[in-house]
Amino acid sequence: MPFLQLTLAVGSADPEPFEDALLGAGALSITLEDAADNPVLEPAPGTTPLWPSVLVKALFDADADPVVIEALLLSQLPGPWPPLHFAQLEDRPWEREWLKDFRPMRFGKRLWICPDGQRPAAESEPHTANLTPCFIDLDPGLAFGTGTHPTTALCLTWLDGADLHDKTVIDYGCGSGILAIAALKLGAKSALGVDIDPQAVIATRDNAARNAVANQLDVCTVAEMRTEPVDIVLANILAEPLMALGSTLAALVKPGGSIVLSGLLADQAAQVAAHYAAWFDIAPISVHDGWARVDGLRKDRAC
Repeated sequence: MPFLQLTLAVGSADPEPFEDALLGAGALSITLEDAADNPVLEPAPGTTPLWPSVLVKALFDADADPVVIEALLLSQLPGPWPPLHFAQLEDRPWEREWLKDFRPMRFGKRLWICPDGQRPAAESEPHTANLTPCFIDLDPGLAFGTGTHPTTALCLTWLDGADLHDKTVIDYGCGSGILAIAALKLGAKSALGVDIDPQAVIATRDNAARNAVANQLDVCTVAEMRTEPVDIVLANILAEPLMALGSTLAALVKPGGSIVLSGLLADQAAQVAAHYAAWFDIAPISVHDGWARVDGLRKDRAC
């Protein structure tokens, strides 16, 4: 169904009184967005952090009268109110709207991540002799992971350049399953995808079936995980959990095996690399668009 959307920029003011007034005026839903470009990357557990400048968006029934809404708002919260901007929104599958700009993307020399049914134009494919493109058909659903973020791109590029033949892999924090599926399509023998989010488990299973690797990919929540050490552990999460999970992730890697860590800002990478140096011989840090990847080989024993 269509909606009437009201948008207001509250800046650094507490948005809660505005939210209460909007609900009192009949808002069906309210969302808060970053009004500038100030991402909150690692909130503390149990907190609900906000940006320095906040945009409030409220949805009303399509036939709601903006004049009546404004009068109701002023009666509940006299003001001052920021400018109110009303717009009619046609009905669309909003949770998937951002996917309209998702196009085939290449990582490394041969690995392509493609929305279902799409393939890159012939002229954009690599022409290296004896190089067969590897296509992954992806629908992230509501889970994280399409390859568009620099941290995912860093991990995919590493996979494209690695010898994965007959390797076993864990994708820790699998999201859409993109890394585990890429590893399997590039030659890995088996993979395990784990995540704290049940939606990620569903998306990973769906994408595994879409790419004909479901029989090689097990998926579970972190709480359900039971596994032996593997050849490669991939963890594209965030710096704080990577620091906390150091010994846990190290124990999942066989001696001589590889760990690939991302989800890191460039200025966080050195600290994470130093922490994991207790268990791994760390390679030079890779950086892309202000984000970083740390990878290394498992030592026979920890320092």
